Amino acid sequence: MNPLDRSIALGPLGVSLGQLLLVVAMIVALIVGAWMGRRRQISVGDVLFNALLFGVMAARIVFVARYWQSYDTFWSWLDIRDRGFEPLAGLVIAFIYLAWRFWRQPAMRRPLGAAVLSGALAWSMTAGALTLMTPRGASLPSIPLADLDGSPVVLPTVLQEADQPMVVNLWAGWCPPCRREMPMLEQAQRERGDVSFVFVNQGESVEVIKTFLQRESLTLDHLYRDPNMTFGRKVGAVAMPTTLYYDADGQLVDTHFGELSRATLDRSLERFVP
Repeated sequence: MNPLDRSIALGPLGVSLGQLLLVVAMIVALIVGAWMGRRRQISVGDVLFNALLFGVMAARIVFVARYWQSYDTFWSWLDIRDRGFEPLAGLVIAFIYLAWRFWRQPAMRRPLGAAVLSGALAWSMTAGALTLMTPRGASLPSIPLADLDGSPVVLPTVLQEADQPMVVNLWAGWCPPCRREMPMLEQAQRERGDVSFVFVNQGESVEVIKTFLQRESLTLDHLYRDPNMTFGRKVGAVAMPTTLYYDADGQLVDTHFGELSRATLDRSLERFVP
């Protein structure tokens, strides 16, 4: 798993390490910018926030334009809970905006440059350290799960029998984003015969799961229980939903923390499904 996609729990909320490090980098940039601009009474906070805002907007617009056929309503374009962004597009627009402010306001160059540089260094050093400390080539864990009848199951066996890529969705019935994304995943399971979709419930009883499926009118294949959430801890998902993508050899190739849309699902699948 990409270390930046690992999730951590902050009370009732879950955030990925990548999101948390972005906030940390922004705080560092604001502090350095305020300190450098203090003598000349120059504030760069608004510029930094605008660069972040324009970057996020551009990243979202480019993503939606690329996968517009996977969105069914205009309002779904605006629903950023699916984390559908094109980071490179956002970085380019943020850089263009910052370059324009450098050119138009010479007095701001020193504090703004120091702020941007410090934020970039904070991001690269923390993200780089996490990447170096994370083992490469994570394989599909052989942790025992159970189907709804109580029979033991290990996912590498399921993968071997299917002989195709696998999407593993970790979910729970009490989790609102899990409930919202489940009908889309059920539809994808029906439509995509070239991918195995596996649903691993985290910590709930058979009765609770069956009640949830009946209430939501869902029919899911490859639905298993992880009663002690051992599988979830093994893959680094401490908040839900988390979706893992494995190739036909059982190697982890992508992860997605948080709610999925059909667009973000399609984006991940196109990376490793022929």
